[in-house]
Amino acid sequence: MYIIPGHHHISMITKNAKKNHFFYHHVLGLRRVKLTVNQDDPSMYHLFYGDRTGSPGTELSFFEMPFVGSTYRGTNAITQIGLLVPSEKSLMYWKKRFEQYGINHSEITTYANHSALHFEDEEGLRMVLLVSNGKKIAHWEAWENSTVPIKHQIQGMGSVEITVRRLDKLARTLTEVFGYTEVLRSDKEAIFQSVKGELFGEIVVKSLDGPTEKPGRGSIHHLAIRVNDERELAYWDEKIRNRGFHSSGIIDRYYFKSLYFRESNGILFEIATDGPGFTIDRDIEALGQHLDLPPLLESRRVEIEAKLHPLEEA
Repeated sequence: MYIIPGHHHISMITKNAKKNHFFYHHVLGLRRVKLTVNQDDPSMYHLFYGDRTGSPGTELSFFEMPFVGSTYRGTNAITQIGLLVPSEKSLMYWKKRFEQYGINHSEITTYANHSALHFEDEEGLRMVLLVSNGKKIAHWEAWENSTVPIKHQIQGMGSVEITVRRLDKLARTLTEVFGYTEVLRSDKEAIFQSVKGELFGEIVVKSLDGPTEKPGRGSIHHLAIRVNDERELAYWDEKIRNRGFHSSGIIDRYYFKSLYFRESNGILFEIATDGPGFTIDRDIEALGQHLDLPPLLESRRVEIEAKLHPLEEA
């Protein structure tokens, strides 16, 4: 019996890659670890930010869609991303930093029983900083060139919030298919952990009736959860199919292998392997500085680059 060791990455939509890079690289201090394209539509950038090497569990990824409209918030959507910081002092540091940059943010509060600071990027993507209290991802690596001091750097993904009409449907998928533990339940909310007691695999599910969210800039496309290797991926592929869900089958994304499926509320999940990782085609020192293409697209480099606008170096 395999377990899900936590989140792998989460993917969002941005309208402007340059502004996106400024916010996540300069304001949040994350490293742009991979500058590539959407493999299904190479006319658009696919940007990855994370720790020093883009370790699984630290990756925030964005598809650039220049003509995308606004997000109309609603239910049946992934609605907030938790990011881990080391301490209560870190929350104070980030509150002052957000004030300095004019970032929309809350007062320091609590969220899912954790000390928290809510904020949004310029496109309205909702995020919350959560105090890790030492429960960061074990393989997280500080980035020495970050604009943020190491003692306050973001240490990867924490609680991810999903809002759905049918909470029990998603609850059964998480617990019965993937082995998550339900650690808290109230009338309109439940919390699940892939590794009990750890924030880096926590999912907060909220129940909400109403219209389905219409995605746009600042919306979350999908959540990817971790597996160690392709053998485990094949195991989960079989479990998903046996449950009656449609699986994309295993896809080679070069930096990892993965599959996609939608659960009963329409939430899109990806299951992705830890390796081989972003250093397969680029030295650690040069990560994110140049356009990297997987081998299946390399022969089209001239065509692809002609359709992309330049981005500043990371």
